[in-house]
Amino acid sequence: MGSLRDYKHLDIDWNMTPEDAVTMYLEWGNNSWHAQHRPVTSKADFSNYFVVYAWDENPKVMLIRRNSEEAKELVSLDLPKDMGRRFLNSVSNLKGVYAPNEEVRTWLESQMKVRTT
Repeated sequence: MGSLRDYKHLDIDWNMTPEDAVTMYLEWGNNSWHAQHRPVTSKADFSNYFVVYAWDENPKVMLIRRNSEEAKELVSLDLPKDMGRRFLNSVSNLKGVYAPNEEVRTWLESQMKVRTT
């Protein structure tokens, strides 16, 4: 799968949540042209976004590319242990798939940067 730096060129939709992705790509026409995300109009429409997969003891982040036909996992990484614990606490230790919080997003952005040293 590679590292996040391999995907630094992608346009990431940081505002896409798992719920928004379902609305847009699995329930076509369920959102209006005035919503934050424009409705899907063809198979060529896609989004790149992150989710936090919190079904395991230590949550992981996944970079997803979704269109109306499939959701493709591009990268999956375990969150650092302390960050994973804080994230789980923030969702009351409920299992599920979530949008990244601010701390996770900051970490993801730092992981996507190219090291210049």
